[in-house]
Amino acid sequence: MPDTTTINTDGSATRASAHNSEETQLSQADVIPGRLNVLNPNGRDPHQAFLDGPADPGDSGHAPINFHAYAACTNGVFAKNAADVMKPGEPVLVLLRRRLAPSLVAVQALKAAGQPVFVSWKETGLLQVTDQLSSPRVWRVFREICQLADGAISAVPGLVGLYEAASNGEKPVMLIPTPYPVDFPQWDFSRELNEREGIFIGTRHFGTTSRCHLLALNWAKDVAGKTGCGVTVINTEGRSGERWLQSLEFDPGVLRISTPRAYPDYLSLMAGHRIVLQADQSAVPGQVAGDALLCRMPCLGGNGAIDEIAFPMLRPTTSGGPTLGELAESLLMDDSFWLDTVSRSQEIATRKLSFASVAKMLRNFCFDHV
Repeated sequence: MPDTTTINTDGSATRASAHNSEETQLSQADVIPGRLNVLNPNGRDPHQAFLDGPADPGDSGHAPINFHAYAACTNGVFAKNAADVMKPGEPVLVLLRRRLAPSLVAVQALKAAGQPVFVSWKETGLLQVTDQLSSPRVWRVFREICQLADGAISAVPGLVGLYEAASNGEKPVMLIPTPYPVDFPQWDFSRELNEREGIFIGTRHFGTTSRCHLLALNWAKDVAGKTGCGVTVINTEGRSGERWLQSLEFDPGVLRISTPRAYPDYLSLMAGHRIVLQADQSAVPGQVAGDALLCRMPCLGGNGAIDEIAFPMLRPTTSGGPTLGELAESLLMDDSFWLDTVSRSQEIATRKLSFASVAKMLRNFCFDHV
């Protein structure tokens, strides 16, 4: 009986059973030159092979984004059991979570098997990692892991120094953004400009302070009042979220509230808008900005790594340049500015965030430091 899989809005897959025998056979394949496997020890995501690159949006399994994308862009596998990626000479990226013991055991086992091992925090926003390093004991285990591994990969600039400090500066650390399959036609969710309207809010949690969800909605309300556009937000917080949204008192018909959707449907919903607006200050890798790249549209207001790389033209300046609100208004009203922004961001993404470009960075780093 086949597994039942649902792809969630964040790209993750909820699966009814463990990985099937076919995937197990794939994980036991011969060493593939240039492949990086990703291990999330004892994690919830099922084993998934990307031996042919990213799957189609409608296929089962996790979407090829976030840390799954490191595996997908190099034709690797994403696993939760160390035995499935234990192949001498083949590098493995071990993800770190709040409970570091499983990651330490995995790093020790892989090193004993003669494999190059690199590490990275799974919840890798600067504030998230600060919260996870919650005691001297956790810090000691983290240092032990970093000193045992061959190096670290950071998806955000703010953590590079932390990895260097944990290894006493003795192990290489490289900033490598999580890639997006902008170079694969099946992941092009673009629409014609005349099929797009309004603002899509990129965040959805009132309760996470650093996401600044309330601020983004108030910005959107102001911009909508000046441009006459609509605003769409996804409510994941039930009645509590509804009460918050009602308290904002948008004009009738302006605010459209959507429920969570499967990842491809979520991208289709996003692509029906002219811009993605957020105020996220979590210093995360930047999935929302990556989603916007797949939809071929501008994203502004966040400080994620992908936001900073792909949309530098939308960063407000302190030297008399346009404000965030003014940039949003221009993108909503000026077709030429919108088209130029999308063209520039896609050119940057092809050079710095595509599967081809990031796969090259990963291979150069993981195979040059062993």
